[in-house]
Amino acid sequence: MNLIRHVRRLAAALAGLAGALLAFAAAAPAAFADPRPLPISPLRDKQPPLPPGHAQQPVHVHTVVIGGMPGWQIALIALGAARLAAAVAVLADRAWGGRQRVTPSAA
Repeated sequence: MNLIRHVRRLAAALAGLAGALLAFAAAAPAAFADPRPLPISPLRDKQPPLPPGHAQQPVHVHTVVIGGMPGWQIALIALGAARLAAAVAVLADRAWGGRQRVTPSAA
């Protein structure tokens, strides 16, 4: 094989590995997220005890979950992804089809 083909394949493999590493690095903070707060260390933020008869009440947090992504936006994203995949497939087919060697048939 030609040396430049080896270099090109090596560059493509390294680019793929770099992309995978970037994807894992982008997903890592979400994967390691913990909804529980960190415990308060006894050496830091020491609060005085409450007077007798005054128990600390738990705090109730009401989260408002609204929104999300409407169905028409999901459909547009899926349509765009399908069109992009089709365009890439057509371009790849034309690129590989142009490189095929034509052998003359004996007639």
